[in-house]
Parts: sequence; structure tokens; C-alpha cells
Amino acid sequence: MAKNLVIVESPAKVKTIKKFLGSNYEVDASGGHVRDLPKSTLGVDVEHGYEPKYITIRGKGDVLARLRKEVKKADKIYLATDPDREGEAISWHLMKALKLDEQKDKKVYRISFNEITKNAVKASLKEPRAIDENLVDAQQARRMLDRMVGYLISPLLWAKVKRGLSAGRVQSVALRMICDREEEINAFIPEEYWTLDAQLHVHGSRKKLTAHYYGDKDGRKAIHSKEEVEALMKRLEGCEYEVRDVKLGERVKKAPIPFTTSTLQQEASKTLNFSTQKTMRLAQQLYEGVDIKGRGTIGLITYLRTDSTRIAAEADAAARSYIGDQFGASYVSEAPAAAKSDAKIQDAHEAIRPTDITLTPVQVKEQLSRDQFRLYQLIWKRFTASRMRPAVYETTSVKVAAGEELFTLSASKIKFDGFMSVYSQDEDKETDGVLNESLEAGMKLDLNQLEPAQHFTQPPAHYTEASLVKALEEQGIGRPSTYAPTITTIIARRYVAKENKNLYVTELGEVVNRMMKKAFPSIVDLQFTANMEYLLDSIGDGTIGWKTVIENFYPDLDKAVKEAEKTLESVKIADEVTDVICDQCGRNMVIKYGPHGKFLACPGFPDCKNTKPYLEKIGVKCPKCGGEIVIRKSKKGRRYYGCENNPDCDFMTWQKPSKEMCPKCGHIMLEKGNKLLCSNEACGFVKNS
Repeated sequence: MAKNLVIVESPAKVKTIKKFLGSNYEVDASGGHVRDLPKSTLGVDVEHGYEPKYITIRGKGDVLARLRKEVKKADKIYLATDPDREGEAISWHLMKALKLDEQKDKKVYRISFNEITKNAVKASLKEPRAIDENLVDAQQARRMLDRMVGYLISPLLWAKVKRGLSAGRVQSVALRMICDREEEINAFIPEEYWTLDAQLHVHGSRKKLTAHYYGDKDGRKAIHSKEEVEALMKRLEGCEYEVRDVKLGERVKKAPIPFTTSTLQQEASKTLNFSTQKTMRLAQQLYEGVDIKGRGTIGLITYLRTDSTRIAAEADAAARSYIGDQFGASYVSEAPAAAKSDAKIQDAHEAIRPTDITLTPVQVKEQLSRDQFRLYQLIWKRFTASRMRPAVYETTSVKVAAGEELFTLSASKIKFDGFMSVYSQDEDKETDGVLNESLEAGMKLDLNQLEPAQHFTQPPAHYTEASLVKALEEQGIGRPSTYAPTITTIIARRYVAKENKNLYVTELGEVVNRMMKKAFPSIVDLQFTANMEYLLDSIGDGTIGWKTVIENFYPDLDKAVKEAEKTLESVKIADEVTDVICDQCGRNMVIKYGPHGKFLACPGFPDCKNTKPYLEKIGVKCPKCGGEIVIRKSKKGRRYYGCENNPDCDFMTWQKPSKEMCPKCGHIMLEKGNKLLCSNEACGFVKNS
């Protein structure tokens, strides 16, 4: 009979770990959390010291009964849940639910391992410890804060907008960031600028050289208008083009640092087009274990929730040895790439890396699904590259004089590929090419033609999942484990629509964000939320008590909710009656809110269940067919302006059209902040509205 019981979180780990430990160990799984706050009530006793009221999660009774039987048979119990704050809390809940702290004849230990390999699991058994109460308190405080925000504010959203909506401590801030970016984009006024390229060639050669206008001897000069570029071209008439200066140099591109949860999510989004949720699901599978031919079931990567870039000395040495054998000593880095020091980083465990660098992606490809393989390959290449030397480019920079004006050419080529022999990103591939001619100072060049081009400055880009994760991390909002569920929630609630990687706020999202900013400004304040994350980390460090944080947070939230309830009661919106007649019963239809925003519904519901799309007219005629322009919604819920005669008329624009036409070219004008812009980008006419 096994005298030792190891309890892990995921059933997927049981078989693997059992194989590592042998017959003296029984291995079982809790299936994640076994206790939580009740769904029906707040679950926090705000009248008596803010004590949480935990209950057994529905469906976990059988799991706990099975584990209790296993506990009776064992002398030693090892709680081997995941190596993070949440894993620590799950171990604590298991101890309470199984009453392990009351059984004096049992020895109970907490063990953790950063990777599911034989060495790591066996090493953890040699270093058992007690449960870290500070980490447990930090997780409890986080759970209670999230519950307070969700349970106190969400009912107000139900009353104000519709049932089924929710507020969240992190999700509401993420929504605000997306809304703020949308406002920036809508208020952005493009500014015109021009570039001028000179197509040149060395006398006697047909190979083209493209030089870009720089300025003059006083420095760089911008070209703002067509008139300016025409005047410049006039000054250049008859000028001789001469190479004034040639500089040769080197540019070093450092190797990347290993992945954290955040950077893995960002890179997988950019290069593999994975959602944050998909990346985490696949990484979990790679961590928990895959059946590899000849090796059995093993974990292929280290723990997936981390914001540390640290690598264990043993793994670092193995990587250097592998690189030296496969690529040569010249490719092994002198010192590993390091991240900038950041006080927000939790260095509890390593960066995300392969557990065995000799298991190359090619070797395991047949045993992985296509997406598992692609993610493993990304992680393997990134880690390997992090232990390699920088890439070195040879650079050439040339100045060409034409009268008083200066043009520049630049080129670069790889001198030593270093880490790029394994891993390269899109920006690594964007080199300036190679000069096809050998140029020297004083050399005369012939002009083929001058090529002026009009441009307009671009607004800030919409957030993608990758850039939102990066922004949340930079602001200190949320932690590695929260990014994916946060983004998944705001999309699932239809506050945000995802189209072609970009995240757009929906009309429903705008309504919720406006309400949150008005009634709960601190909850959606970026600095307040970042400070709260810092306090939660401080609880984990043991520098502040969890009750202190809760005691300071709850009263202010409760007061804000009560004040908001009074305000919302006085502005509760009745259904707006329209002049659209229900074609089934003859009543005037009313405006309702649904998951995609407004729609028309018969007020006779449930006797009459007729509904129609709500097409709100804005009082502007379509410039193509003369029909009315109405507000429409894309399939994902994003608002745009289109003709009521769609699909016969395909006019559409994301910006609100005005009644004015451009006096310069006759196109329709669009509203942008406090200005009107011509819809014809080539025109560029702007006026104050």
C-alpha cells in the first residue's frame, strides 16, 4: 500500500507524475479549486471582520470524498498544486476541506515544481515546505475584491442597461482603455505631409538608387504641402547630384529574452494569430504533458504563468552546450539576454522555456497537434535564441547633395546572423537591402526622375489582443493569469468586438463604460487599479495584511454604490417609442437593448414577439444614391454609417457623415472631434465644425 499521497490540480498530470514516482506514491487530482465563495451571496461577512464564507464547489463533493479515502491510507500527503499564488490557495483550500490540519497522525507538506519532468518532481520531494500563508492571503484578497466589485456593481448595470452584464475590477479598466483609444482615434485629425524621392544611377550604370529627401545643411526639413514640394522641385531643376559623404558602420541587434506569459501571448497573437485564450490553453497542454515516442508522457515546457525572465542555471548550461554542438562556439552568447529590472515582476519561478532543449520541434512534431507544434516551436526557438550571440549588420549611410539640398541613402546587410539563425521577428526582416553600387565621396550621379508623394499622419492603432496585453502589463494592471480571461470576458459580454485582430468598442461597451466612469471613477482609474495590484503583491510579500486592504476598499465601494443607486433611480430610461408600426399587431414599436446594441421590439411582448433591426437616421443624405444614411452594426457589433438602401447601395463609413460637402472636391465631409474632414483622403481639406 502506498504510504505517500501526492495531490495535483489537473487529472492530466496524474499518469505522468505517477510514472515518475513509482508504487510507493499514489497520485490524485483535485481538478482545480474545491472551495469558493457562494454564487448566491456576496460571501464576505462585511459586518464581522470581512471573513470569507467558503462552500464546496458544486460537483466537487465526490472528488473530496475520493481524496479523503486516499488520505486515510497515507502517512504523508504532498500538496502539489501549481507553483503560483492561486496554486498556493488551492493547496490551502484542500487542507481545510480535507481537514488535514486537524489530523495529527498525518504529515502534510507543500511541494511545487516549475516543470513536469522526473528530475523536477523528485527534487521537489526533497524540499517540502509549509503552505505560504502570505500567498494564500494575497489570493484570498484578490478573490474578495473581485467579488465585491462584481456583486455590488453588476446589478446596477442590469437595472440601467440589461440583465447579464457584468463589471469587473480588471475587465472594467481594460474596457476603459479600449474606449479611450477609440476616442483618440475618433478625435484624430490627419495632417498632410509629403516625401520626395530621387531615382538616381551611377553614370554608365542602369542600376537604380533611391535617395530620400533629407533637408539642407541646417538639418532635417519636413515638407508640409504640395506647394512646398513643388517649390523644392523648382530649386532642384538643373542641379547636379553628387555623393557628399559615405559612412560605413556596424549595427548590433541583441538576442531576445525568454518568454513571460505576457510576451508569449503577444508574440503568439502577432505571428500565429492565436487569441490569448488559445495560447494559454495550448501552453497548459504542453506544460501538463504530451506522450512522446520513446520518452513516455512528459511536460514539454515550464510553468506557463510567470512574469520572470530568469532561467535556472542547469537549463542555461544545457542550452549553451546544445548551441555549441549544433551551431558552433561562435554562436554561444557571452552572457544571457536580460530584461530591465522592474519592481512589479514576481520572480517566483522561471521564464517559459522548453524542459529539454534537445527535444527539438522537428523531433516532437508527429506527436503534437498542428497548433501545439506551432506554439512549442515558438517557445523553443525563442529560448534557444536567448542564449545566442547578437546579430551584426554592416551598414552604409550615404548623403547626396543637389545644390543646397541633401538626400540620403542607407543600406544594411547581415554580417553575422547570430540568434537570427534560429529566431527572427518581422522587424528583423525589414532591412534596407544592399547598395548595388560602390559609392565614394565626390562621385557624380545621374537623375532619372523625382517622385513626390502625398501622405497623411495616421491615428493611433486600435488595440489588438497583443497590444492590449502589453498595455495592461506596462500599466501594472492585472497579472499573467488574468490577461486571457479578462479579454475573453469583455468580448463574450459583447462590450468589445474583434475584427481582423483589432478590438473595437461596441455601442453596448460605450454605454457600460460611460456609466462606470460616471458612477465609479476609481474602479476604472488606471492608477488606482495599478496601486491595488501593488497592494495585493505586498500581501504576498508579507509586508501588509490582507484585511487592511479589504477594510480600506469596501466602505468606499459601498458608499459609491449607494450614491449611484440614487442617481440611477432618477435617470432610469423607459423604452423609447418610435413611429415604426409593428406589421403584426399595429402597435408603435419601441427601442430595446440587446447583445448587439439597439433593436426594435413590439411592446405587446409576450403576446407579440415581433422584432426588427433599429436603423437610426442621422439626417444626412447618401452621396451615392440620395437615400438616408443610417447607423448600422457590423456582425461583431461595431457601429458604422451606411445607406438605408443597402445592399443595393454600398456606401459606408466608420466616421459620422455631416450634411456639408467639401468645397474643394465635392466629397462628403466627416465629423472628427470638433473638425470636419473631407472623406476623400487625397483632398485632405479640413475645417472647424
